[in-house]
Amino acid sequence: MSILFSHFLSQNNEIAPQEADFTEVLASIALAPKTLYFYGKMPKNRVFEEGRRPRTVAIVGTRKPTKYGEMVAHELAYAVAKRGGVVVSGLAFGIDSIAHRGALEAGGVTVAVLGTPIDQIYPRAHQGLAEKIVETGGCVMSELPPGAVHGVDYRAKTCFLRRNRLISGLADVVVIPEAAERSGSLNTAAHALEQGREIFAVPGDITRPMSRGCNRMICQGAMPYTGVEDVLEVLFPAERRRVMSAGKVVGGLADGAVFGDTAEETAILRALMAGMRDGEEMLAQTGLSAAEFSQAVTMLEIKGRVRALGANRWVMR
Repeated sequence: MSILFSHFLSQNNEIAPQEADFTEVLASIALAPKTLYFYGKMPKNRVFEEGRRPRTVAIVGTRKPTKYGEMVAHELAYAVAKRGGVVVSGLAFGIDSIAHRGALEAGGVTVAVLGTPIDQIYPRAHQGLAEKIVETGGCVMSELPPGAVHGVDYRAKTCFLRRNRLISGLADVVVIPEAAERSGSLNTAAHALEQGREIFAVPGDITRPMSRGCNRMICQGAMPYTGVEDVLEVLFPAERRRVMSAGKVVGGLADGAVFGDTAEETAILRALMAGMRDGEEMLAQTGLSAAEFSQAVTMLEIKGRVRALGANRWVMR
């Protein structure tokens, strides 16, 4: 354990859910926790939205995702965090850790909810990730106090299933990129349904085991996730209205009010709207580095918002 993280462990905080704006929503869920323990900082209300609690998405799923599931989880977490939203997950291997990292890479805030006592980071391999979450203004929390009770295995499945109600309870929207038919993520979805949260599941290949859980959830009423915009429209409706009212919508984009999922994507889209096509010209116009431009334009192509013409030339779809 690093000296830095040892310092954080010594700064454990203890509150009742209703004592913090971000966790107050947990006071009204079934089996509401009486006490929460955490390191770091609770997400603050958004001053520019009249003190409103930050919009929050929970992203959970399989511990063994495909590259497709990884891409979906990372892209969504990055986009939400970039807009000032909070990403909640469970610090587990796979989708959970990818969601946390996506939020961190966007320079945003993420919250990890443990199924173990607050002083037992699990899995231990993610101690560094937990440290990074705390360092960058997020928090790691648990309803289990520090110190293991003799004879109790806090890593037992039941502890993590109980934890799932907190993950969904903190969220406005729950998204499951990939999940097997008997995944614990389905338990999170069940809590979300009971708590009245919006649920999105990513439809997948019916022959893939990691898509069966999501496909079943869609059959049972979850919204099919077709892209980042599905969740952003739920979390940030005011932003969507501003875009739509700024001008005539052409091809899904409002003339004069084009937004990407990141500042870099927005800069590229607006350069294209201005008539530019050449990559070098857009680099000069946007001030992006070659690496930033390459990453952003690749993501725009994946999302179907731009099309490569060849010879480093691009056009909006």
